[in-house]
Amino acid sequence: MGQAPEDAHNNTVGGQARIYGAAVQARDVHGGIHVHTEAATAMPPPRQLLPVPAHFTGRRQDLAALDALFTGRERDRPSRTLIVVSGPAGVGKTTLAGKWLHSLASEFPDGQLYADLRGHSAGGPASPGEILSQFLRALGAGSVPADMAEKASLWRSWTAEARIAVMLDNAFTAAQVRPLLHAGPGGLTVVTSRRRLTGLRMDGAAMHHLHALAPAAGAELLSRAIGDDRVAKEPHAARQVVALCAGLPLAVCVASARLASRPRQSVKTLADALNRDTERLTALEVEGEATVRNALDASYTVLSEGAALLYRRLGPLPLRTFDARVAAAACAESLAWAEARLDELVEASLMEDIGPDTCRFHDLVQIHARGAAAAEDSPEAREEALRRVCDWYLETATEAEKRLTPAQFALPRDVVHPSGLPVPFTDDPSALDWLDAHRTNLMAVVRAAAARAWHAMAWQLVDAMWPLFLRLRYYDLWIEAHELGLEAARGDGNTEAERQMLNSGAIGLSAADRVDEAAEWYARSLRAAREAGDVRDQGQALLGLGTCHRTAGRTAQAVPYLHQAIDLWGSCGYPRGVALTRIVLGEIALAQDDPGLAIEYFTQARAGLLAVRDPHDAARALVFLGRARARAGEHTAGVAAMEEALAVFASSGAAHWQARALEMLSDSARERGDDAAARDFRARALALFEVTSPSDARRLRDAPAGT
Repeated sequence: MGQAPEDAHNNTVGGQARIYGAAVQARDVHGGIHVHTEAATAMPPPRQLLPVPAHFTGRRQDLAALDALFTGRERDRPSRTLIVVSGPAGVGKTTLAGKWLHSLASEFPDGQLYADLRGHSAGGPASPGEILSQFLRALGAGSVPADMAEKASLWRSWTAEARIAVMLDNAFTAAQVRPLLHAGPGGLTVVTSRRRLTGLRMDGAAMHHLHALAPAAGAELLSRAIGDDRVAKEPHAARQVVALCAGLPLAVCVASARLASRPRQSVKTLADALNRDTERLTALEVEGEATVRNALDASYTVLSEGAALLYRRLGPLPLRTFDARVAAAACAESLAWAEARLDELVEASLMEDIGPDTCRFHDLVQIHARGAAAAEDSPEAREEALRRVCDWYLETATEAEKRLTPAQFALPRDVVHPSGLPVPFTDDPSALDWLDAHRTNLMAVVRAAAARAWHAMAWQLVDAMWPLFLRLRYYDLWIEAHELGLEAARGDGNTEAERQMLNSGAIGLSAADRVDEAAEWYARSLRAAREAGDVRDQGQALLGLGTCHRTAGRTAQAVPYLHQAIDLWGSCGYPRGVALTRIVLGEIALAQDDPGLAIEYFTQARAGLLAVRDPHDAARALVFLGRARARAGEHTAGVAAMEEALAVFASSGAAHWQARALEMLSDSARERGDDAAARDFRARALALFEVTSPSDARRLRDAPAGT
């Protein structure tokens, strides 16, 4: 650090001072200092249920039946914690279940979770592992294990005493549902499916099959959209419309939306339109779909030219949700144009408004939209729309990467169709929030690019998603993305990108406790870097190999790799890499009960990291340095260093490293005989590990308190 000015003040804290909240001590620390970090802000209970449409009507008997199943009033049966609502496509299963669960919000103070299991999606059903990750994070688990068995175990732990309601929408099989069932008696799971899922009876499920709306309820639904007066003027035609829609709420809503937009059109005109048979979806065999087809055809034909274009452009995309920016990119139009056309599709009941600035298709509507695109647009036009959307996601994710992890942005981007759209975030938190909110769509476009052999697009998207993986630790997505990215880089013939995918993917494998696989990826990266003569990449691979061997307990194999990394990085002038490697060597020395050597490594590492202005990693070196000094008998200085590092981690929100620092403080307190302080530090560390690192939480819980 530079020389302080002569008129600078020395900041000295002495005696028994106590510091509350985040603080960074810049100068001398004396005496028994205590740093009290503020407790993390508690996450509110998740309330993820979709909003209930304003047009919901009827279903009183169905709601009463669900009440009876839940409370056990039906024929003296016991109350149920698992209920399956089945019925044909478009019959209103999702809306009914959502309406009922909204009415029970007070029964479930720990939250209400929702997931679309995508049972009939063109992209295939959602995996249980994907949904468990989503649920665990919603409940507050900051880091979720990659292994499915560990996820399921963590889910059981989180739900054992929780009073939560879970809605599993659009399930495909009983096997897809079982891993998602909560563990405790105070919860409720509601599953919706076109199938009856009778296999779930073995799990104690109660079954409720949903039928079409009664004629009176269907007429009431129509009235809510077009007004009582119009229905009263043409009662026969109104009944005919409901009958032609087979009492399916989806079909009635789509049909009535057309009437609502044409106040002078007669109801009979719509009835006549619905009565015309068309052949676009005749291959569909699921009950109710042909009826919906007729309503969709009638509504599509009266869309404005722009809305019809957007309908056809979005339908074939491999996305589950859409916003105005995706719509604008797909059509090469302005944001204002896209917002207006999306509003028109929502008004026509061809899209569902499911949240702030977010829409989705009902799966039957998306099938219809794909059919319309196939019938009216050329393959080239459909492919260009997908490419434009991929380009927009690449542009936007890259902007997030530049903001959040600028050091990672070292490889070029090949954007064929620049969108010209404004970036949807303005600071680091909102950039990370955007990546998180769009992670499912980002993975969808990566898969789509890989499937079409758009090699450069695929690996560049993966590279741009690095902050999402590094900060939020979606292990499944991290590993899958880099497997696709690695193949794409090879297909692109880009050896530098291939090494990037190997190194970034290996970090994910190691973080997911797949250490041997990570070491294999690093070894492949090292061979590739040597062939390319890239010294800096060789150092990265060597550090990775050393870290993997050290994690696996193979210290004798780890140390030579780490020294080679230092030598290479020293020769090419990369001091940050040298410093990071010295942290690992210091950890090894500390584990081998050589605190003197550890102090030397950590001191050098911290100086190097401060010199390159890396405060987070400098704090990592400092906390280890403090622990090494405490182990060497320099207890006061060691504790002060650990507490200074803890304050830095608290200030930056680095919860995992707060937990590591607290664990080290606990060990140091126990060694000096202060068991009360040791228990307090340990409890605080465990609370943070529970939401950042399940494996560390398990290790700390399983270890005897005196070790």
